[in-house]
Amino acid sequence: MASKLIKAANSLSRTFPRIQKVSGLTAPASQRFRSTDVAAKPSLQLLETETSQLSNGFRVASENSGEPTCTVGLWINAGSRYETEKTNGVAHFLEHMIFKGTSKRSQRDLELEVENMGAHLNAYTSREQTVYYAKCFSKDLERAVEVLADITQNSRLGKDEIERERGVILREMQEVDMNQQEVVFDFLHATAYQGTPLGRTILGPSENILSIQRDDLVEYVNTHYTGDRMVLAAAGGVDHQKLGDLASKYFGKLPRSHPDSAPDFPTRYTGSIIEEREDNMQTAHVALAMEGAPWESTDNIALMVASTHLGSWDRSHGSGTNQVNMFSNQVIANNLAHSYMAFNTCYTDTGLWGMYFVTDKMHLRDMFWLVQNHFMRLCSDITDIEVERAKRFLKTNLLLQLDGTTAVCEDIGRHMLCYDRRIPIAEMIKRIDSLTGDDVRAVVYKYIYDQCPVVAAIGPTEQLPDYNILRSRMQRFRL
Repeated sequence: MASKLIKAANSLSRTFPRIQKVSGLTAPASQRFRSTDVAAKPSLQLLETETSQLSNGFRVASENSGEPTCTVGLWINAGSRYETEKTNGVAHFLEHMIFKGTSKRSQRDLELEVENMGAHLNAYTSREQTVYYAKCFSKDLERAVEVLADITQNSRLGKDEIERERGVILREMQEVDMNQQEVVFDFLHATAYQGTPLGRTILGPSENILSIQRDDLVEYVNTHYTGDRMVLAAAGGVDHQKLGDLASKYFGKLPRSHPDSAPDFPTRYTGSIIEEREDNMQTAHVALAMEGAPWESTDNIALMVASTHLGSWDRSHGSGTNQVNMFSNQVIANNLAHSYMAFNTCYTDTGLWGMYFVTDKMHLRDMFWLVQNHFMRLCSDITDIEVERAKRFLKTNLLLQLDGTTAVCEDIGRHMLCYDRRIPIAEMIKRIDSLTGDDVRAVVYKYIYDQCPVVAAIGPTEQLPDYNILRSRMQRFRL
């Protein structure tokens, strides 16, 4: 494997309106953003999301659609961001161990009970959240809630199971390493947030997986699995009063977080580049991004419109150069990429907005030029018609993402953690409709124009442009 080269962003004397320094280090998030609470004024929607809260800060939110099935889950404000360098990977390790048996159920008993209910039990860990959820018949809601409470509060975390799970996680890491897109986005975070917890991977380094002990898992549970950091969300055939009673019964005794037990983990964005050259690979996998908006910023919606305008494309789609998307047409006409995908990733106090693409080594320079040229076009030249079209696509995507109780439940849980309320889809659509072309151009200009990008690239990257060249293309020179 070629060595990983991290080149810090070149120092520039200019001061920017949002990023105070362009030498790699930026000002604290509190100085960079003036975030307006997206959750300011609730409005009506067809199916109301009901919310309540227990005395220990535990929140309950549900949407009753009257279906015979439901999805219920725990959304926890805990992820790899809240780990130290020594314990990086413990949140994901804990997710694995949660299903290995409790003080009242063995692993086999747990699996049989879930299967006999005809239910589906699953979990995932991200950089800021850990989620455990069950999809079941509405009549089995209490059994599902009790199982979720049992596994998150009474897991045995046996030493023998911990030793066996190390090998499982190491094999999972090998599978992730074979997914080039996952690797590129891990690299992108590593260079964008270098020196901060947000730059670490979710799975953690292999040496940590081999050294994590039961005490590390117990400490993480005691610190982060507390009432005020949890949301019990449900969607489908769910009565909110009943769900609230179940929450009080099974989660009412959870303690609140101790003020000093969960320290804040601030972040810091660094414009930079990371490259892993592998000439034996057939294609180069690249991500180019800038610092975007955090969850609560109202700028987020305009950035979503901009990324929707760029969209995504893959050769397997079989489309020609007759698309309405100018960027896609140019990619296809010049055979510049195998695929591309615009993205807008948000966190509590920061975000990443950019594009991921796969291309041949001979087209790497031209693809970079095309991507950055369209980034600049978004800042000033995107037309009102294109903005309206992107807004319609975005609204369609949002509605399609709420297809099914699991998707709705996830939307509720994520919103409750990020905004402390569920943003109704009608309100989100109204916010999108209120945007004008000038609004989108102004927000994109703020976050993209003349800003320091981050780049992550793996594969045959011989033709990767120098960072100074990439940085200079983030503005247009006018005579």
